[in-house]
This record gives sequence, structure tokens and C-alpha cells, in this order.
Amino acid sequence: MTLFQTENIIRKGKKMSILNVEHLTHGFGDRAIFNDVSFRLLKGEHIGLVGANGEGKSTFLNIITGKLMPDEGKIEWAKNVRVGYLDQHTALAAGQSIRQVLSSAFDFLFALETQMNEICDKMGDADPDLLETYMEELGTIQELLNLHDFYMIDAKVEEVARALGLADIGLERDVTELSGGQRTKVLLGKLLLEKPDILLLDEPTNYLDAEHIEWLRRYLTEYENAFILISHDIPFLNSVINLIYHMDRQELNRYVGDYDKFQEVYAMKKAQLEAAYNRQQKEIADLKDFVARNKARVSTRNMAMSRQKKLDKMDVIELAAEKPRPEFCFREARTPGRILFETRDLVIGYEEPLSSPLNLSMERGQKIALIGANGIGKTTLLKSILGLIPPLSGTVEQGDYLEIGYFEQEMSGSADNSCIQEIWQEFPGYTQYEVRSALAKCGLTTKHIESQVRVLSGGEQAKVRLCKLINRNTNLLLLDEPTNHLDVDAKEELRRALLEYRGSLLMVCHEPDFYHGLATDVWDCTKWTTKVI
Repeated sequence: MTLFQTENIIRKGKKMSILNVEHLTHGFGDRAIFNDVSFRLLKGEHIGLVGANGEGKSTFLNIITGKLMPDEGKIEWAKNVRVGYLDQHTALAAGQSIRQVLSSAFDFLFALETQMNEICDKMGDADPDLLETYMEELGTIQELLNLHDFYMIDAKVEEVARALGLADIGLERDVTELSGGQRTKVLLGKLLLEKPDILLLDEPTNYLDAEHIEWLRRYLTEYENAFILISHDIPFLNSVINLIYHMDRQELNRYVGDYDKFQEVYAMKKAQLEAAYNRQQKEIADLKDFVARNKARVSTRNMAMSRQKKLDKMDVIELAAEKPRPEFCFREARTPGRILFETRDLVIGYEEPLSSPLNLSMERGQKIALIGANGIGKTTLLKSILGLIPPLSGTVEQGDYLEIGYFEQEMSGSADNSCIQEIWQEFPGYTQYEVRSALAKCGLTTKHIESQVRVLSGGEQAKVRLCKLINRNTNLLLLDEPTNHLDVDAKEELRRALLEYRGSLLMVCHEPDFYHGLATDVWDCTKWTTKVI
């Protein structure tokens, strides 16, 4: 095979790839995220991007989409590749309806239609040669419009809206009136309508209810193009991907198969490395002992020097330091009265009712999971019980001796605070050592602890909020989607801690794998909502 033929094959191979990332290096201040990472994405690959909180998964997607500039490295997309990106923090502009946001997926087609109309206007005054050029352009544009179903846009918008439960909300509804989960659905719907060549999905199941997670699962399973998916929902991840890219210690490693297969291979590689390390350490100890005993004697000095040279040339295996595993332990307050709270004809909502009159009660020792679609008032119910939102009618009566701990979906307070300042605001009597120790127990490293909250990942921010919660004496926990953004280790540890917690629990959760076996009761909120979702 000639050099020309080899180069041609390589060139053809490169054409097949949608994305090439070469020698990527990036960090924030003195905190390195990636070190010389290379990556190649081929058409049709369904990739799960996994790793602990703070390893840089969302940062990686922001870099390859151009939202962040890397410190070093080259990012090369194939020509005419359309990228669709759903990140954790995408915002929607006020004054837009759901229909308008979904229809904006076809903005590039509307631009083509405008271009086509402009060409038609010019054709009346064009000479024969120019007329032929215009006709060719018109044909190309018309082909593109037909290819992307331009004349069926309304039908496609309504189809996706029905599938995601948005049609029942009302397509003319202003997006600012929607819950967090409903906004996620709108953004996801827009993305799917765009039909990009590659989908980049960052925690798409956060805020989605079980029914629509199942629809998304089917959609991604049948998806012809490539996608990169970040998700800590392992059953969902396993059902849609065929490759795992593991982000760990500034590296990116590729594994064929699902998450379970990756864990097997990763555990095997780790065991092999540890065995090689132990063998080498024994060899080093033997060599050092030989040199120490024999270097002073004339008869054995040459042998000792030979062993020393071997030591000097040895490529020493280093084991990476184990990452701190989170350790949650909820502090328990004194025993409350038998009835924790009772509602009498409670109607929750803001400007309009979200529920029929509710007569609910919770007893000491119960652990209740609130389930149901987004936007039906689960969060509103928690806030009404806490007294943060006044009910539209009816009353909530709290029991005696309650010490309530509340975990919100998103972080409140100043994003410019460091983690240390966040904890100090809650517990001003703590010493710096106690604050750092409390944060470290939640799985945060020194660099995380000293960072501003706003530069942390969603999972790391959740750990800061959990740190506040576990250091307070409570006998009733109100948790609003506590598993969102948490990595697998943190999620498992949280479940274990809640199982051991002898207080009571009222929790909003969309993950059956998390609350099954933990919850003593499940309340389906769709039974009392006034919303048709």
C-alpha cells in the first residue's frame, strides 16, 4: 500500500466522524478539569458520558459547542453538522408561547422561505443566464424545505407537544408561567423538532415525570443520528446507549457497552493496576534493601550500583488518590407529636387553583413519596405545608415539636458566596475546621470547598445544600427532587441515609428506583390536581 493510499484512507475515515477533539486541556484557576483529552464521535453512536459530580461533563459539552474556550486543544466539527444542545441552565424568554418556542425550531426553514421569496421577486427582471441560476437556487431551497417537512410544521409541533404532555397545558400558554419540569419539556420538544445531526443532552430526565421519561427512552432508542447523553439515571442510561465515555481524573476513556459492562471492565482495570503497583512496590523495597546492605562492601558494590541504576530507570506506577465518597447522616431532633401536619379543605395555587380541596394528614414515622406529572403542584404543596405560600383557601395545621428540614430544587442565596460562606451563614457558631469537615463529608474536595458556589456543577451545589440539611436537627424532612444532578455514589448514599433516618419524610421524586423500598406510602398527586397534564 502506498503512502498516498494510506493518507486517502485516513482522510476518508475522518470524513465519517462528526466531531474530532484533539489534545483538549482546560481548567478553572488552579483546578484542572481536562489534561490532553482526545475524542472522536462517529455517526450513529449513542454515547453515555459518565463520571462523578465535578469531573467536567457539562464543561466538556460547553467546550465542544463553543460556549467555552478551552485553554488548549482543537475542536473540529464536520461540515454542515447541525448540533442540538439541551443544557441544565437554558432559559426561555418572557412573552413567548409554547407554540412559538416549539416553532422556533424551524427558524432556519422560515429563513429559507424568505430567501426563496426574494429570489422570486428578482426573477421578473433577470436576464436568461441569471434566470437559470435563480431557478437552480430555487430548486435547491425547495428540496431542503421538502426534506425538512416545512409544509407540515404545525402538525409536527402538535405531535411532539402531545407526546410530551404540552398540548394539555395549552400551546398558547406563556412560557414564564410554566414549572421547571414543563420548561424542560418545552426545550426538549424544540430540540427534537430541530432534528439535529447530533443531540447533546445534559440530564434530560431531571424534572421529567415517569410517563415522559418513557417516551424519551423510546425516542432515543430509535434515534438514527448520534447523541451524547449525561445522566445519573442508570436504568434510563443503560436502555438507550451503546458506548460509555468515562470522565475521571482529567481523562476521558472509552468503553463499549452499557454502564453495567463499563463498571465490570473498570473494576477489572483498577484491580490489575493495583496488583501491578503492589508487585512493583515489593520489587522496589527488595532492591533498596539490597543496595543499602551491599553498597559499602567492595566485593558487592558493583552489584549494588547495578540495582541502583535499575531503581533510577524504573517507571514507577502511581495510584490515583481515592475520591472522597459522600457520607450523609441526618441529625435527629426530639420526637414530635403523633400528627405532623393536617390539612383541612386546603386549595393550593398561586393565581388559580392547582388542587381540589385537600384533607391530608401525615403521622410520625411515615415516609411518603409524592409522584405525578410536572406542574400539578407537588412543590407548591410542600411550600404550602411549610407556610412559604399562603393557600387559596383552607388551612394547614402543623403538629407539636416539629423540626423541619427543607431541601429545595435549586439553590437560593448568593451565587457569589464560597461554599464555606454558605455553611457559615447557616451555622455561624462553627469553626472553619468544622465547616470544612462538614463539606468534606458530603464528598467535596478542598478545591470545591474554597470555590464560589456558582462555578460548581449542579451535583456539587446539591451536596452543599445537603450539607446544610444534615447538620441541622430535624424530625421531618421535606425534600423536593433531592436526586436531581447527584452522581451514582451520592444517590446511593442519600438513599441509605434516608433509610436509616428515624424521623419522617415527605419527598417529591420521579425515580421509582430511588423511592421503592424507602417510602412507606406513595401519594399520586394526579388524583387531586385540577390540571389536565
